Amino acid sequence: MHATENSASPSLNASQPSRARADLALAFCSLLWGATFVVVKNSLDHASVFIFLAVRFTLAAALMAMIRPSALRNLKREELLAGAALGLFMFGGYAFQTAGLQYTTPAKSGFVTGSSVVLVPLLLAIFWRRHLTRWAYAGALAAVIGLYFLTVPAEGIAHLNRGDMLTFAAAVLYATHIILVGEYAQRHSHGALSMLQVAACGLLAWPTAAAAAALGWQAPRFAWRWELFAGIAICAIFATAAAFSIQLWAQQYTTSNHAAIIFTLEPVFAVVTSYLVIGERLSGRALLGAGFVLGGILLAELLGPPAAPESPEPVFEGRIYFEMWWRL
Repeated sequence: MHATENSASPSLNASQPSRARADLALAFCSLLWGATFVVVKNSLDHASVFIFLAVRFTLAAALMAMIRPSALRNLKREELLAGAALGLFMFGGYAFQTAGLQYTTPAKSGFVTGSSVVLVPLLLAIFWRRHLTRWAYAGALAAVIGLYFLTVPAEGIAHLNRGDMLTFAAAVLYATHIILVGEYAQRHSHGALSMLQVAACGLLAWPTAAAAAALGWQAPRFAWRWELFAGIAICAIFATAAAFSIQLWAQQYTTSNHAAIIFTLEPVFAVVTSYLVIGERLSGRALLGAGFVLGGILLAELLGPPAAPESPEPVFEGRIYFEMWWRL
């Protein structure tokens, strides 16, 4: 869902081995993020959506604050507001994505979520009136075709899986989050923004869980099972706190666009881990759609313009935060 400091350029003194290690580190982050689709899917057997998110992000925020306590010193009002805004869209993305995983498969969720990368330039063109190249449009068209084959069954659009629709809503929110990160990271510390948005997700999840229970949407549920605790630990410790820290180190040795290409491995890893762990096999129609989505992302990233102003990182603070997000 969803880092360098304020420059997308790699360090001039970075050696080739350092760049190679950085690429491997970013690929490892993609593996962690891709694997979480299956982890979250299994965790939802033992916890309700918002309770799971509340515990996950509260723990992750606490760990990130322990790892980089200096990032929270001397916070200004503008930084707090920026972090809250990012957290709002980030939380919305995770809420829809996690809810969607109750009804769709991890592999499909990974590719539909990944389409947020292609949605970014489209949203910038529509609402920010940014000029797009033909390659950005070509990538978006390929992704739309892919999403159709991936999510619309052969029986027709009337048989759409609601989990896929919820996940696409998450992709739109993630894309908006990416754009806002690109703007806020130009003016504020990316370390502070990273932690503030994660903390905001945790703070928003608790009252949302209470509201969902009060309105009869979803009863709060948290089973004291090792599978659930393992899932929370993997998502909070490895896919959020650790992955963000690794990414912050790695992206100083490469460009944001190069990192974005590596992050296209995330949905691929989602497919692989889903196959190995739960035996999920995509149909021929879904594989065709996944190929179009991946191709669209690569077209937009390799040949199109950056989806957000270059600066620090899920552009999720890279492509700017490509990546603080996506993540998670």
